[in-house]
Amino acid sequence: MSRFRAPVATAVAIAFGLIVLASLFIPALLELRALILSWSILLAAFALLLGLVNLFQVHFKRIQDNSKPVYSFVLLAGMLVAFFVTLFQGRQGVVADWLFNSIQLPIETSLMALLAITLTLAAVRLVQQRNDFASIVFIGALFLILLGSAPLFGLELPIFSRALTPYINHVLAVGGMRGLLIGVALGTLTAGLRILLGSDRPFGG
Repeated sequence: MSRFRAPVATAVAIAFGLIVLASLFIPALLELRALILSWSILLAAFALLLGLVNLFQVHFKRIQDNSKPVYSFVLLAGMLVAFFVTLFQGRQGVVADWLFNSIQLPIETSLMALLAITLTLAAVRLVQQRNDFASIVFIGALFLILLGSAPLFGLELPIFSRALTPYINHVLAVGGMRGLLIGVALGTLTAGLRILLGSDRPFGG
């Protein structure tokens, strides 16, 4: 049965991929492409729901096995409260908006602050282990950005905040990010072509 499913899944993936690709050049296929994309969104929603069910089962089993039950209980309680509040009120509801602004947003802000400290410590360790030109450039750019992002002991340094840091953020960093995005796009294109040609089969054996 599995040997039969693999070629069928490959043929279906190739067919739908070619239809979506052809719709970019054939206007008559636009409605069919919209229907296929709607199906994809629906399937992705069901996959997300199955992921939530699996997450619930894993942490519920941890509570039963008394394996770090406090963390699992907090996670399940927060997940269920956010799920049902959003389900009944919508994402623009009063309680859902309060949950986002009062709980999720401060947590994300704290994680970003922790990420900045972690990057700084990683840069220091990098220089200690690899004292080469690339490491020195990296840690120098990092400290320039940190000095220009916030006042130092209440004193603003114009040469950093108005000249060097904006140049690094808007010129050098943007150039590097565009290079990374081009690489990601080429990799995605290659993976899509391999799926269309049947070389890769991430959907089955």
